[in-house]
Amino acid sequence: MENDLPTHEVQSCRKLDFEDVDLQEINDNALPLCITDGNQGNQIFLPLAIPDDMVPKLGMEFDTEVAARNFYQKYAKVSGFRTRLSKGHKDKNGDIMLDRVFCCSREGKRPKDKRNMIVKCPRPETRCDCGARMKISCRQAGKYRVVLFVAEHNHELSTPSKTHLFRSHRHMTMAHEAEIDMVRSCGIAPKQSIELMSKQVGGRENLGFIRDDLKNYLRSKRSIPMMQGDTGGVFEYLQRMQLEDPNFYYAIQVDEDDLITNIFWADAKMRTDFAHFGDVVCFDTTYRKHKDGRPIALFVGVNHHKQTIVFRAALLYDETIGTFEWLFDTFAKAMMGKIPRTILTDQDRRMATALASQWPTTYHRLCI
Repeated sequence: MENDLPTHEVQSCRKLDFEDVDLQEINDNALPLCITDGNQGNQIFLPLAIPDDMVPKLGMEFDTEVAARNFYQKYAKVSGFRTRLSKGHKDKNGDIMLDRVFCCSREGKRPKDKRNMIVKCPRPETRCDCGARMKISCRQAGKYRVVLFVAEHNHELSTPSKTHLFRSHRHMTMAHEAEIDMVRSCGIAPKQSIELMSKQVGGRENLGFIRDDLKNYLRSKRSIPMMQGDTGGVFEYLQRMQLEDPNFYYAIQVDEDDLITNIFWADAKMRTDFAHFGDVVCFDTTYRKHKDGRPIALFVGVNHHKQTIVFRAALLYDETIGTFEWLFDTFAKAMMGKIPRTILTDQDRRMATALASQWPTTYHRLCI
């Protein structure tokens, strides 16, 4: 085997996209009210048709800070804006919150950052010094009492049918997580999962979370079971194998968060066997450690003694077209462009699409 063959590769790709979900088209009729301040000529925006029992009032009392926050959250959702926590003061012991301010998410202004000069994709400016807020205090009474309430905004408000998209109004409960795990175990894709759950509650606006929240949950579920140090252990093993075998080749694909997605490797014997017997290859991804394990992809063939030999192996995160394209492209790089004449696979449409794009000259046949 030539010594000038590539021995390792770490490739980065875009962030994993589980399923492409079309954004919901919403037609809104109710619009926020706009009032012009005659003194300064500034526009003031007020929400329309809010039930009186949902509007904060001076002197209104709450048992806990959480109850006051939930009340202001409900008011913000029907009004058309997003909230966040602002200033608060605790007692000397730091145990009791004496007062707290809940404000519009566009309150204040973003401070300047010296690192802005090197940021390629700066975040859009969202703050405009909005003064809408609600302040509660328990300094004079045992309960939290509303001591300040400002309803006017200096920016346009969203219509109530779109406020479920705001981050402060999204929350994935334990019941949601259990249902997602259940439909995932049944083989239902995330796109169909969120459609099913939306129909159960009467629409996406009543679901409580969006597609991005579902993707983040699935990503965190993938990362949490991984014990601390497993990623370093993988790199240590691959590097040790390369020290023991100079012709050992490996490639790792990571997402934009530097999380490992796919791993490909081949030792010197695998590469030699493919050079001699690699005209016909069987590719299979049905091997799994257990039902929650990720697929291990094996490229196997037969030598001149009719013995099964392994040409390549890979651990994959998923079985998408992008993953298969990366795998076939990495396979060709490991052999300096040499690809099999015939490949046998199962009846996987995504696999066939990736083969047609990466290895157009290879005959693709289905296993019986």
